[in-house]
Amino acid sequence: MIPSSLTSENILNLAQNTINKESQVVGNLSSQLGPSFVEAVHLMLECSGHVLVAGAGTSNPVGARFAHLLSCCGTPALFIHPGDSQHGLSGAVTDRDILFAISKGGETTEVNHLARVAIKRGAKLICLTENPVSTLSKMSDVVLVFQAPPDSDPYGMIATGSSLLNSALCDAFCTVLLQLRGYTKEKFGETHPGGAVGLKLAVEENTK
Repeated sequence: MIPSSLTSENILNLAQNTINKESQVVGNLSSQLGPSFVEAVHLMLECSGHVLVAGAGTSNPVGARFAHLLSCCGTPALFIHPGDSQHGLSGAVTDRDILFAISKGGETTEVNHLARVAIKRGAKLICLTENPVSTLSKMSDVVLVFQAPPDSDPYGMIATGSSLLNSALCDAFCTVLLQLRGYTKEKFGETHPGGAVGLKLAVEENTK
């Protein structure tokens, strides 16, 4: 039963406060950008293999989204599940790849296991974390430290605002790499013939 104190107005206020708070989280993200972002861009731009993105918990869907969008923007990428990496999937990592590991605390057992395998196989390691002195950070070639305000996540634990911040940062990587690679709409169309997007691209092509 919904508490009587939660009127329609209160429910809308709670929703609006959440959206406003998360807007501020993303809006303040740009002030945290620095040399490590540029270093990571160069590393991914020069990668001759795949950018393999990994994350556990909420970082899992954030990582899967990032890998998909990187591929859409001309940077070959795949999501690699850190749990499955302990059951043979880590064999996919080569010395031509980059592992982009997302871990808020940098101490996730499965992620760090995959990171050690990647290093042993000669891959480069980029980590996105809030903890610059974590185990994962100490192993990484590039450490991306980005922090959301503690009150952006319920209880400081449920990754609502912080996962949104990570997604926005990943979007920044995608659009920067797209521009640097000169990845055109026509090149994108070659890999996206299906769905409404594919139909729109086909119509545009036919009207030229």
